[in-house]
Amino acid sequence: MNTQPAFPAGPAVRMLVPLLRTICRLLFRTDIHGEVQRPDDGKLLIVANHESFLDGLLIGLYLPFRVTFVVHSDVLENRWFRWFLRLVPHLTVDHTSPLGIKKIIRLIEAGEPVMIFPEGRITSTASLMKIHEGPGFVAAKTGAAVLPVRIRGAAHSFFGRLTGAYPRKLLPKIHLHFLPLRRISMPDAASSQKRRKLTGEAMLRLMQESMAATEPATTLYATLLDAVRLHGRKSPLIEDMKQTHDRYGDVLKKSLALGRLIAKHTNEGETVGVLMPNVATTVSLVLGMSAVRRIPAMLNYTAGALGMGDACVAARVKTVITSHQFLAAADLVEVATAIPGVRLLYLEDLRSQFGLKDKLWLLLFALSFPRLAVKTGQPEDPALVLFTSGSEGKPKGVVLSHRALLSNVAQVRAVIDFSPLDKFFVALPLFHAFGFLAGVVLPVLSGTRLFLYPSPLHYRIIPEIIYDRGCTVVFGTSTFLGNYARFANPYDFRKVRYVVAGAEKLNEEVRKLWMEKFGLRILEGYGATECAPVLSVNTPMACRNGSVGRLLPLLQHRLIAIPGISRGGLLQVKGPNVMSGYYFHHSPGQLVPAAADNDLGWYDTGDIVDIDADGFVHIVGRVKRFAKIAGEMISLETAELIAHHASPRHQHAASTQTDAHRGETIVLFTTDPALDREHLHKAARMLHQPEMAVARRMIVVAELPLLGTGKTDYVKLKALAESAG
Repeated sequence: MNTQPAFPAGPAVRMLVPLLRTICRLLFRTDIHGEVQRPDDGKLLIVANHESFLDGLLIGLYLPFRVTFVVHSDVLENRWFRWFLRLVPHLTVDHTSPLGIKKIIRLIEAGEPVMIFPEGRITSTASLMKIHEGPGFVAAKTGAAVLPVRIRGAAHSFFGRLTGAYPRKLLPKIHLHFLPLRRISMPDAASSQKRRKLTGEAMLRLMQESMAATEPATTLYATLLDAVRLHGRKSPLIEDMKQTHDRYGDVLKKSLALGRLIAKHTNEGETVGVLMPNVATTVSLVLGMSAVRRIPAMLNYTAGALGMGDACVAARVKTVITSHQFLAAADLVEVATAIPGVRLLYLEDLRSQFGLKDKLWLLLFALSFPRLAVKTGQPEDPALVLFTSGSEGKPKGVVLSHRALLSNVAQVRAVIDFSPLDKFFVALPLFHAFGFLAGVVLPVLSGTRLFLYPSPLHYRIIPEIIYDRGCTVVFGTSTFLGNYARFANPYDFRKVRYVVAGAEKLNEEVRKLWMEKFGLRILEGYGATECAPVLSVNTPMACRNGSVGRLLPLLQHRLIAIPGISRGGLLQVKGPNVMSGYYFHHSPGQLVPAAADNDLGWYDTGDIVDIDADGFVHIVGRVKRFAKIAGEMISLETAELIAHHASPRHQHAASTQTDAHRGETIVLFTTDPALDREHLHKAARMLHQPEMAVARRMIVVAELPLLGTGKTDYVKLKALAESAG
């Protein structure tokens, strides 16, 4: 370690600082957001993400007081950084060195503001790298206020260290965000090692929240235009089974053309149904509708004419965009034409309406000036309508704003480093919230390549496609992932980095199979359509088997006690990704804002969860998936867990049946004809589960009924259980 003298008071430096600020504003159009605050006691630790060799210079120029910079020894290899350090006081340290940590603590306690990069090294992913434990421990040990700074844009300059497919710009626009002061308390832990770990995790959380909170509030289409400008029109983006290979420029062109066509047949602000498969054209269609301020309502084509009709009534949909080719291939012609009260517009028929005037508008104006060609909306405007499955009656329309969708993308990107080097494989339908996030919003706005597949049920074909197309990220439900693993060759997933599971509880046998056969850890997550949809997810930096990860940054939560349930509570959440509200069938088109216990902005998930001491969320069960047996509340998921333990290679699902003596009784649907209650009792004893959680009746089925989203159809199972008598 060495300490260099500072020259902040010298006349040469005082003259140099304004000049450097002017140069930065001219070259990088530097934008400053927020105000720099300093605590009354003078103890201040400034932390920032590390994007480039420019970071220290930028922060030093815009801080209004003298600061000592703590830098990792590696950065001194860069001559530009060495030149900057000659002008300011600094410490060259190794963040893992106890001696270095002690010197930083002494500086802060002496009233000297200290600036440190908790990542230690410059990012090579454009996302947060590993956060060292030292800075968090320093903040807790000294009681210093923490000033978070978010640097945005510098990573894409030639002073950054991004490699491969990441876009590089000669003079990118750079933003500096100064956020409100925060504090990290020293945790009450048994050992110093544990305290360091906990304070390091608190610093990680603070940095993730800073990343998520500073993404610009805008609209879906405006963010697409930002991505086009950053990644370039020639960058590859979307592939599908129709052999479509769309680059950013192709998506821009198609979305502008489709938006103009849709605008001829609909009104601004109108909710328009979309009945389309997982193909590249669907993505461009949705984005084009956003460009002309039409609100796409994604219809679930597995719901039948009645289900889609009820959805259209709730959202007041009068026009549905679809395709002759899709309806014929999916055998949906009769179903689509039977949807009551709507007009069907076919994309094939609309093409002939794109006349000479439209072509000139597109080629001579819109493609060159897309921001002038589209109507700018507001972040709080409705951007999308998705529909619940209707398991609780008629389907409800979930209205998601631009802010909600983009906030959820920012929250996810703050905890997982998806990048242009990745390629998503998405077979989940786009009418499902998980599929829409993974198949439209996240890749298109992040520069991540995407392969869309029309059905998640082709278990033998999908592993081969993942192998052939070199996909690195796979999204799916537990059921789908289990079936892919059964038919896949161990080499099929050789390029896969992440496997993300959601929409249903991850089967432990599926988790083990992926680890043993492919060496891949499944990252289980949890969410709800009403939350755009992700609420929590396991990540490479924070993963705990059996949990669904930690809640995403910027989410508030509370657990409401439920009588009869001793573990956990009813989860209610509030955050920027929560929906604007519902459209109900009984009051078409009238937005009912999100509210839980009459608190506006809060959403009641309907799930009983337990959050452990480290912040990991464990799903206990849904409120409506508890059986009341002889006055006791028994989770149906516990009954399923017992069955999976007794017969891990088969599928099981529990429902209830009315019982005149006990209130309710548990009925287990299973694909294992050899399973009996003796096996279930033995499994319950091994798992230390109560005897009442063992199903009293079993019904053997060839396969469990599934919804189009891949979830088990519990409504159908409930009807079967009651009819079984």
